[in-house]
Amino acid sequence: MSSVTAGDWTGVFPAVTTQFASDESIDAEANQAHVRTLVEAGVDGLIMLGTLGEATTMEPEEKREVIRATLETVAGRVPVLAGVAEFSTRAACRFAEDMQALGCSGLMVLPAMVYRADAAEAMAHFRAVARASDLPVMVYNNPVTYGVDVTPEMFAELADEETLVAIKESSDDPRRITDIVNQVGERYTLFCGVDDLALETAMLGTTGWVAGLVNAFPEESVRLWRLIHQERWEEARTLYRWFTPLLHLDVHIKLVQYIKLAQALCGHGTETVRAPRRKLEGAERERVIGIVQAGLDARPKLAAE
Repeated sequence: MSSVTAGDWTGVFPAVTTQFASDESIDAEANQAHVRTLVEAGVDGLIMLGTLGEATTMEPEEKREVIRATLETVAGRVPVLAGVAEFSTRAACRFAEDMQALGCSGLMVLPAMVYRADAAEAMAHFRAVARASDLPVMVYNNPVTYGVDVTPEMFAELADEETLVAIKESSDDPRRITDIVNQVGERYTLFCGVDDLALETAMLGTTGWVAGLVNAFPEESVRLWRLIHQERWEEARTLYRWFTPLLHLDVHIKLVQYIKLAQALCGHGTETVRAPRRKLEGAERERVIGIVQAGLDARPKLAAE
């Protein structure tokens, strides 16, 4: 069994975008350049192949290659988690086994895609994937996007699975953090999974942030989290108020396109996405550019720490 405990994963874990060439093939060099940028900015871990990583558009071997290259680039400096977003439990278990064989630090497991499981089915899926490898698991709860809600009561039932060590809570309801703590105490490490709730949920007990806009603004994301956990509230609020219009880009159905466009405007990659997603156009594109440009124009100068 894994020796990872619920306290070993904390801090800023980017949900890393996948960089594609103009023909939608994976741009391995650009991917690894971006990974280096994030690590050098001081992030505490990396989550590859999540929603922002467009995992469901990739072939199995493409996913394995992204993980292989990332592990080589990171060289043990931070934990590397692989998103498990498969269409069946059997495929998710196979993928978990593959990720352990490749040397991943852990998994971020989503419900089986497309099918809206009920509570019993969802818990059976998470149990099966947890038992498919010895890797520690972060359960990704995002009922808004994926239609399956892992409730505090369900997390209490799942608490006997030793490798389930963390929760990425993306229900868009900060009250859930308190409800989970009241239900299971400190059994799990709690991660905020919604960018524009990072400060609010930290006040309630999250010790990690699976961040999206960090792909465009890595230094600011890391600094914000450090200020919060040093309880430097006035500085944290000031930075958060600047950041929040940008963080709102994380909670739209087109968050991948929005964040990739922001990333491109900040010089950290391209905005190319895989179909069925399409490049933003017209008024929508101009609106997002306006939000990012306003953020860049007012970008705070971060004092040396």
